[in-house]
Amino acid sequence: MNEKITFFLNSGLLEKYLIGDTTPVETEKVEAYISKYPEVQNAYTTLQFNLEVVAKSNAIEAPKNILDAVLSELDEKPVVNLNNNIKYKSWHKLAIAASVVAFLFAGTSYLFYNQNQKLTNENQVVVDELFDLRSDIEKNNQMLDNVMRQLLKLNNPETEKYIIKGNERAKDLKTVAYINPKEKTSMIDVVSLPQLPEEQCYQIWAELQGKMVSLGILSEADRQLKTIPYTEDALGLNITIEPKGGNTNASIENTVAEINLQ
Repeated sequence: MNEKITFFLNSGLLEKYLIGDTTPVETEKVEAYISKYPEVQNAYTTLQFNLEVVAKSNAIEAPKNILDAVLSELDEKPVVNLNNNIKYKSWHKLAIAASVVAFLFAGTSYLFYNQNQKLTNENQVVVDELFDLRSDIEKNNQMLDNVMRQLLKLNNPETEKYIIKGNERAKDLKTVAYINPKEKTSMIDVVSLPQLPEEQCYQIWAELQGKMVSLGILSEADRQLKTIPYTEDALGLNITIEPKGGNTNASIENTVAEINLQ
């Protein structure tokens, strides 16, 4: 791989392009590199796979429909029927008519006042929900930043990927471990775990010289990319079935998956 391609892959432009954060000039540059250099195309394909892995742990709920209440309120429009067939035969009748009009005006004003109060309250609800929406946007931006950081870790050339599959005792078990010995980081993605009785659990271990070190408990409810302790000079990874809550010593006879790291 020549120095030009290496510099491009380390620039972060490929990651920005994948999440749609590049400028038009940067987009043109990235697409030119993808079409011209097989190494960049392979890195882009790997990056797409890694993004799918990271995306599983980020769920974004749709925002509330803040206009429902206002639209519902606007549908309830008061209707006032006016009767213009008034015959004035005397000043006495004119005075009565004026009193009726004044009464109707007062009643209509009261209705409009109530309507205005309701709309004022609805406007306040809209304002409050807009503040909530702004807070959600900030959280989503933070989530996107976290996704970007995880993606960069997975796409690091020093990061090794290990697929761990279950044996005959747990054929549907599948996890993926990502280990970077240079930065001393470890992450695991729980893809699928066969169901166990309530009194049992899955526990992952790092195999060292003559001993097994616990790296934590795996759960089907925790199907997302998560960090696990990095173990220097680990020879392999094992997954065993242990009593609920985990065990201090690995039950080797209950091993359901293992992989060598050396």
